[in-house]
Parts: sequence; structure tokens; C-alpha cells
Amino acid sequence: MDQLTELLRLHEIGARATAVEVIFTIFVCFVLQMIIGYTYIRTHKGRFYSQSFVHTMVIVGVVISVIIIVIGSNIARAFSLAGALSIIRFRSAIRDPRDVAFIFFSMGVGLACGSGLFTAAALLTILLSLMIFLLEGTDFGRREDKAKLLKITIPENLNYEGLYDDVLRKFTDESTFLSVRTTSLGTMFELVYSVKIKRGISEKEMLDEVRARNGNLNVSLILDQQMME
Repeated sequence: MDQLTELLRLHEIGARATAVEVIFTIFVCFVLQMIIGYTYIRTHKGRFYSQSFVHTMVIVGVVISVIIIVIGSNIARAFSLAGALSIIRFRSAIRDPRDVAFIFFSMGVGLACGSGLFTAAALLTILLSLMIFLLEGTDFGRREDKAKLLKITIPENLNYEGLYDDVLRKFTDESTFLSVRTTSLGTMFELVYSVKIKRGISEKEMLDEVRARNGNLNVSLILDQQMME
């Protein structure tokens, strides 16, 4: 009887210790995930900012840390959780590849916290956040000559083949004919080109010359090709 009481007492102590460890892990992971979320908010420059995405990053990181604690070294639990998580399907498309990197960032910190590697998790969070701020602050990787999209509307009775070749040679270093489609119930064609405009060239001058050939119909120059994706 005394041995059974002693075993129950040791089990309660172990349970309390585990609960304290879980609470501590969740707290530390939450703080680190908030730093990651703050980094994302301050460095985000895209058009599709979502507050729910920031919340999701924080939640996913904390949940991952608890999952790692639950799995521990138990292989059966690992397979069970893998099977349960495999039924989850994410329907929303991620538009910016940078968002994918932040998801892996959040998951990596969560994995480190769940494994008890709090120093590694803190170092990863701080150092990588500083690197992200450095990349954004220096505008690393930007190219001035990136391609733009030129969309031209012409009447359906106008032959579009080679119609603007000479204009594009005059104003651009590089141009590629991407697509053509009918609009306005088949009464118009919409031509789409990828262009790299020459340095020192006036975009207005180019658009004016394009409009002179299409009867002053719609012409648009889209500054970012991602707008078409």
C-alpha cells in the first residue's frame, strides 16, 4: 500500500513537472512567434497583406511546439499524428513566395521550442529577423530593368501580327508577345506584351505612339507582372 501511494505521488509530481514544461514552452514559443509576426508586419511590401496570416503564423508555431512535446520519442504517436494531419487541406493559395518562407520560419522556431532547444530557437528568431530587416533595408535583389506588361486593345478587323514590332524596337530593349484574346463580345482584340523599356525613354511617348495605331482605344502599362498572376 505504501509503495502504491509513493508511485501515485511520484506520478503527480511528474505530471505537474510536465504541465509546467508545456506552459513554459508555449509561453516562450508565443513570444518568439510574436517577434516573427512583428518582423513580417514591418517588412511586408506586397499588395496582399493579411492580418489573419500573421495570426496563423503565431498559432501554427505554438501548435507545432506542443505537437513535438506530445510526440516525444514515441514512434507510434508520430505516425498517428502524421496520419491525422495528412487529412488537412489548405485551400487558400499563397500569392507571395516570401510568405512561404515566413511559414517555415515559424515552424522551425516551433520545432526548436518543442524539442527544448530554447537557445537555438531564440538565436534563430533574432538573427533571421535581423537578416530580413537587412534585406528589406538594403532593397537587396531589386532590378531596375524588370519587365512590365503592355496591354493594347485593337479593333477586330485590324491585323495584329507585327503591328507594333517597329514601335517596340524603338522604345524597348526587349519585348515578347505573350497572348491575344477577344473582348467586348468579339469586337476587339487585347494584345499582351512583356516589355523592358529603354533607359531614359518616356513611357508616355511610347503609349502615345501605340494609341496612334489602335484608334485611341485602351492601352495600359502594368508596372508589375505579378498583377497578372
